[in-house]
Amino acid sequence: MNSATILSITAIVLLLLCSACFSATETAFTCLSRTRLKRLAENGKKQAQRTLDLVENYDQLLSSILVGNNVVNIAMASISTILFVSLLPNAGAAVSTLVITVLVLIFGEIAPKTMARESPETFAMAVTPVMWFLVTILTPVNFLFSKWQNLLRRVFKLNGDKTMSQDELSMLVEEVAESGNIDEDESDLLKNALAFEGQDAEDILTPRVDMVAVSENTSNKKVAKLFSKCKFSRLPVYDEDLDHIVGILYQKDFYTDTGISGRSIRKLMRKPVFVPNTMKIDEMLHIFRQRKTHIAIVTDEYGGTMGLVTMEDILEELVGEIYDEHDENVEIIRATNKNTYRISGLTDKDQLEHFFDQKLDTESTSAGGWVIEQMGRIPAVGDSFLYNDFTITVTKASSNRVLEIEAQKTTTADDPES
Repeated sequence: MNSATILSITAIVLLLLCSACFSATETAFTCLSRTRLKRLAENGKKQAQRTLDLVENYDQLLSSILVGNNVVNIAMASISTILFVSLLPNAGAAVSTLVITVLVLIFGEIAPKTMARESPETFAMAVTPVMWFLVTILTPVNFLFSKWQNLLRRVFKLNGDKTMSQDELSMLVEEVAESGNIDEDESDLLKNALAFEGQDAEDILTPRVDMVAVSENTSNKKVAKLFSKCKFSRLPVYDEDLDHIVGILYQKDFYTDTGISGRSIRKLMRKPVFVPNTMKIDEMLHIFRQRKTHIAIVTDEYGGTMGLVTMEDILEELVGEIYDEHDENVEIIRATNKNTYRISGLTDKDQLEHFFDQKLDTESTSAGGWVIEQMGRIPAVGDSFLYNDFTITVTKASSNRVLEIEAQKTTTADDPES
């Protein structure tokens, strides 16, 4: 083996290593986590900050990597062809193509990219000095490529939206949860936070029919009994009816160190806060903080009272149901036997969809409203209808709403549970 052959083989090996480095670098910068790099930079890792700076100019970086990778691959193919043609005059070109293809595929692409995916941040920081040098010397080339990219964008109208939608963020959270990096509670909190901004006051309010309120003419003795019975710390005060809320009575204002206050409700009540039913709950949270209140009356488009929202209602949209020592732990969906379930009319739409394992085509936000919508009227106890594999029967109802339903799963002779 002469010196020219040895030199050619050495050059091919070095170029193959360069090709592997470029391929691994491309994968590392594509897969790395900016959040992890920012954390490292904040902890004083200077190389992490330099790597972040490269990521910010990703188009130039990618152009430099592709130019470098193509140059070394073409050079490697040329040297290989010359080498094999000198050794095998009749089949040198074919053998060279086969050998270089296998070498580049295995050692220049698959292996380095697989390794880079395992620890992209570490690899990216290791090659950052080399990449900065490459980007710098290829600045004129990158400038021409950037102009060419802009031309292509204009010709083909490539103005893709790079922002991530709420649904995409929710899917990302689910993927992270499935990978085990966060637990179920953390996943639920993140998804609730994403959905938080899009909800209106009417989505979380306590409806008018469930409000506990007092007339401004109610005696203090009766108010004391109502506070004791309902366990609420605040009561809306109305004049004539619930459409005319005139104040909010705080329990801490009603009681003094010696017992029930001797002052009338009119003098004890505070000015109420009114919000429209279309107000977003994140805006409501801002109003609660600004007005230093924990309760607001929700009104419809005509100014009538739809219900009320408390600070607890808003927080529950983030962290889930909050129970205190006065709350009864009532199951809103409970199994009475193997195929039969009792469902509270207050069960929200999300929980009902989870129970049926499908999206419901309804404008209602509760199980009771959904039943009324399905039947086209306010049903009586005993009324029923079929929904998928379930027979839905009203078990409790008042004159204007459904309080409880029974969902009985239909079974057949082939059903193993029958």
